Amino acid sequence: MAAGIWVKLVKHGRTVRDVTVPCVRREWEEALTEACRQLDLQRPCVLPRHEKDFEEYGLTRFLPEHFLESVSFDRMEIEYIEPDSKKTKSINEKYL
Repeated sequence: MAAGIWVKLVKHGRTVRDVTVPCVRREWEEALTEACRQLDLQRPCVLPRHEKDFEEYGLTRFLPEHFLESVSFDRMEIEYIEPDSKKTKSINEKYL
């Protein structure tokens, strides 16, 4: 699996739609634009808080008030996903 972002639309605690878009970590905002296009959504307003959360934790969330149009979900979560090779190796080494 290539690195990228996983975008989830959550309503009442359940994921109602999701999409993954390949990208490098520093280009996540361009990938967000592509994910919104695939989900047929307007891109939310990215605030300094979103940038800081993504930079520090590799994830952030957008609430309905971050969109100019009304949305039918409670939040949109974005998480950076790194290639599986590093994670798989460390997990396998732990149990061998």
